[in-house]
Amino acid sequence: MKLFNCLIAFLFLTGVTHAATLTELQQQALQNRKVIKKYEANLAISQNDESLAKSRFYPSLDVSYAVNSLDESNTFENRENSVAVGSITWNLFSGFQDKYKLKSAQLAKKAEEFKLQGIKQDIQLNVALRYLTIYTRQASLRVAQDSYTTLQKTYHDAQNRFQVGLIKKNELLRFKVDLDNALISQKKANAELAKGVRLLSREIDAKIKPQELLFSEFEQLPILNENNQYEAEMLSNRSEIKALQLLSEAAKAQTKAVYGRLYPRVDLASSYRRYNDNFDGSGASNDEEVRTQLNLSMNIFDGFGKYRRVSKAKRTAESLQYDLTEMQDDLKTQLANLFSDFEVNGENVGVAQGSIEQAKENLRITRLSYKEGLEKESDLLDAITNLSRAQYNFVAAKGEVFANYFKITRAIEGF
Repeated sequence: MKLFNCLIAFLFLTGVTHAATLTELQQQALQNRKVIKKYEANLAISQNDESLAKSRFYPSLDVSYAVNSLDESNTFENRENSVAVGSITWNLFSGFQDKYKLKSAQLAKKAEEFKLQGIKQDIQLNVALRYLTIYTRQASLRVAQDSYTTLQKTYHDAQNRFQVGLIKKNELLRFKVDLDNALISQKKANAELAKGVRLLSREIDAKIKPQELLFSEFEQLPILNENNQYEAEMLSNRSEIKALQLLSEAAKAQTKAVYGRLYPRVDLASSYRRYNDNFDGSGASNDEEVRTQLNLSMNIFDGFGKYRRVSKAKRTAESLQYDLTEMQDDLKTQLANLFSDFEVNGENVGVAQGSIEQAKENLRITRLSYKEGLEKESDLLDAITNLSRAQYNFVAAKGEVFANYFKITRAIEGF
C-alpha cells in the first residue's frame, strides 16, 4: 500500500474518473485533504521555532540615531546635537539555556513530522473503511434484491394457488407482508449504499461512483502472522508513540533549559558612539567613543519564579512520560482485541459459507414440499428468511475480517 503510481496520481488531480483501487483512493485523499495541509503548516511552524532557537547563538547587532534639543547649551552638550550609536552583543554563557532550548525545538519539530505521518495513516485507514463499507453495502443490497426477487416469484405463485383455491386468503397475505418487508429492506439498502458513497467522496475530497470501484482487494481473505510480531512492530513504528517519546524528551530538555536561570549570565558587548553638536551630524564638534564590555550578571531573587518554572517543567516531562506509558498499554490492548476479532470473524466466514449452502438446499426442499402440500406457507417463508439471514451473516463476517485487517495494518503503520 506504500507504492503509488505517478501516472495515477496525475489522473486523480481532477477527480476519480476511472476504475479505482483502494491504493489509488488513498493517494487521492492524501493529495486533497486540507487536514494534511494543516499538519504541514504545523510542521513549518516547528521549523521556524527551531530557527528561532538557533538565532540565540548569533550576536545581536543594533544601531540607533538620536537628535536632542535642549532649552540652552551647557558645558557638556550643545543646544542642538545628535548621537549615533552602533553596538554588537554576544551572549557567551547563560547556563546552557540556548543549547537545551535548541534541542527541545529540534525534538518538537521531529514530533510534528511523526504527527503528520500519523494523520496520513489515519486518513488511509478511514478511506479503507469507507471503501469496505461500500463493498459490504453493495453485497447487502444484492442479498436484499435476491430476497425480494425470490419472494416476488413466490407471491405470484401463491396468487395463482389462491385463485384455484389451493390456499386461503390469510396465507396469501402472509406472502404479501413478507414481500413488502423485503421491498422496504431493499430501499434501505439502497439508501445506505448512497450514504456510503457520499462518505467515501468526503474522505477523498472528490466525487466517486460505485461502478468506478474495483474491489479486487476483497477477492481473498487476508492472512496475518503472530500477534507478538505485530506488537513489536507497532511499538517500534507507531508514529503517535514516536511523537510522544520525542515530546517527552523535548520536555526534559526544556527542564534543563529552565535550570539555566539559576546560573550567572556572561555577555560580551562592543559599541561605537559618535556625538555631534548639530542635528544632521555636520557640526564642528565631534566626540567618538568605542567601548568593549564583558558583563557578568546573575539574578539573586525573583519571587521564587525560577524554582516554580523548574518545578513546572519537571512535572510536564513526567506527565508526558505517563501519557506515553498509557498510550503503549492502550495500543497493545487494542491490537490484542483486533487479533481476537480477526480470528473469530475469519471462522464466522467459513461457518456462514456453510450456512448459505445449507439454507439453499433447505429452501429447495421446502419449496418442493410446499408445492406437494407437505409444508405450510410459513415454512416456505422461514426457509427464504433463513437463506437471506445466512447471506447477510456472510457479508457481515467478511466485512469485519477486512475491517480488523485494515485496523491492524494501521496499528503497525502499514499503509
